[in-house]
Amino acid sequence: MPVPTRFTDELLQRPNTDGLDVVTKLRHFVLITYAVAPERIRPHVHERFELDTFTGSDGKPYVWLSVVPFEDADFHFVNLPLLNFRFGQTNYRTYVIDRETGQAAVWFFGTTLGSWSIAIPRYLWHLPWHSGNIRFDTQYDSKQRRYTHYRMTTSSTWAAADLEIEDTGQAVSDLEGFPDLEAGLVKLTHPLIGAYYRRDGKLGSYHVWHDRLQCTVGQMKNARFDLLNRLGLVTLDEQQTPHSILMQPETEFIIKLPPTTL
Repeated sequence: MPVPTRFTDELLQRPNTDGLDVVTKLRHFVLITYAVAPERIRPHVHERFELDTFTGSDGKPYVWLSVVPFEDADFHFVNLPLLNFRFGQTNYRTYVIDRETGQAAVWFFGTTLGSWSIAIPRYLWHLPWHSGNIRFDTQYDSKQRRYTHYRMTTSSTWAAADLEIEDTGQAVSDLEGFPDLEAGLVKLTHPLIGAYYRRDGKLGSYHVWHDRLQCTVGQMKNARFDLLNRLGLVTLDEQQTPHSILMQPETEFIIKLPPTTL
């Protein structure tokens, strides 16, 4: 199966939902992406998955790695619409290709979650989700269609973080390292399959869906992602100069549950 580079009907068609599927509205969604040497990432990813490398301007291979903070505004199971949760979340992921299926996917190093409801995915499905006190301090100007203030902080023994971004309000017009803008947006914003080491050591996977994002360009003011530094993925100095920052004030996500074991 070829790795997608276009927003096809297959990618954008909203799936049917039932059972344990989750529908949630994400707010303050930000995608911070770094270009990282593959030898830093390879030890943390199962051999079933090939690192989705690209050649940088210096002729060396790199892999995309993204940090994705957002707030789940009304996280709820489809069959239990009145039982909903609100919490902050941050995903740490890199981009891979499944050697067995040929499908593009993201590999999750893990996730921080700011809610007691973390017990469900952590202990029932063994997801690599870790607790954290996540706070968003934001101001959004609907007339300018941009954030006038954006800061996210996380207190966590697993992945403390401090992030401050300036929103330019400008639509994304170019993504360096891709043949064209659409190919870059498909790669960075639209992976629908996630894989990870479960907390019991097995391989797990789940699928998500969301519509095409309409992002503005962010600029880094300050970043501290302790997990990336601790794992030797992106140093604190390197965290100040990401490849790109894409910002979306709100979007709907669907999570197909329960997760599967690979």
